[in-house]
Amino acid sequence: MPPEEGRIPVKYLLTIYEAESTSGGARPEDVKAMMEQYESLGKELHDKGVFLAGDALQPTATATTVRVRHGERTLTDGPFAETKEQLGGYYLIEATNLDEAVDWAAKIPGASTGSVEVRPVLEFDENGQPVSATG
Repeated sequence: MPPEEGRIPVKYLLTIYEAESTSGGARPEDVKAMMEQYESLGKELHDKGVFLAGDALQPTATATTVRVRHGERTLTDGPFAETKEQLGGYYLIEATNLDEAVDWAAKIPGASTGSVEVRPVLEFDENGQPVSATG
């Protein structure tokens, strides 16, 4: 949606969490239907001019977690935490306020089987100072 008159759009990251264990047993027709819903949402986000970026992620078995403590780097296979739901993908959008961002998040197919976190992106001015979200 075009920004409201006088409103500066805020970037929001919509992160999609689902239990990976449930997707392995999904029927092919259910997977196809969900992918069609994602394609439809992607088209709508593009058509409304709010889409900035978005991707699905490989399963957590492909993840590597990096920690640096006292100058020493440690690598761990897998995600940073054991959880019931795993980060599966994201959309980066521009919205005029949190309500609009939540409306978009509710349209994400994964919200019906998992959860979607909506979080404003912290932006910085030319001096490296955080700029507060106006949404």
